Amino acid sequence: MKNIVKVTWSSDHELKEAVLRKSVEAFSQGGDGVLRYQGRLCVPNVDDLREQILSEAYSSRYFIHPGATKMYSDLREIYWWNGMKKDIAGFVAKCPNYQQEKVEHKKPGGLSQDISISTWKWEDLNMDFIVGFPRTRRQYDSI
Repeated sequence: MKNIVKVTWSSDHELKEAVLRKSVEAFSQGGDGVLRYQGRLCVPNVDDLREQILSEAYSSRYFIHPGATKMYSDLREIYWWNGMKKDIAGFVAKCPNYQQEKVEHKKPGGLSQDISISTWKWEDLNMDFIVGFPRTRRQYDSI
């Protein structure tokens, strides 16, 4: 991530008091004044901060348009907010590149051909060849 964002939580007084009384065990306050949930930064929904995090993570050269599952597993190590998984799935679904790469938009593999069933063994033989693999040590590139 380019920018490390410090999220202060002074606006939520009830949560702050609960954390200071140690009645909420999952949340903690670091020495830098940042609210953390199980060690992860809590991200409030202020000034589209969550959207900025998602946008930067999605278009980062380290991620290169990951799917929602990969993006969630990577971001959940650092950040936390309510409905994070749902927000990430919605963000990824809005991406035009993702929409073009969905399976529904792909052309079918090819036309299937009917194979006639012979009455005698070995009367007809059918073979499928798959080509274009990297060459093996013996220079084969097909199956």
